[in-house]
Amino acid sequence: MKNSFKNLTLPELKAKRDELNKKYMELRFQVVIGHVDNPLQKRTMRRQIARVNTLIRQHELASKA
Repeated sequence: MKNSFKNLTLPELKAKRDELNKKYMELRFQVVIGHVDNPLQKRTMRRQIARVNTLIRQHELASKA
């Protein structure tokens, strides 16, 4: 899962980031309500979003250079 984002293009990465953000918001609401089976899932989602943001930034910097 960690390396599955490296072969995506910039528009695909941005779409994936939006999708992950939506899922993360839904997960946050479920945590508040108390309907989450795995509370560590929130942490893994945050880390996936950070990985995608890092790759997006790398693409942006590479296009400027």
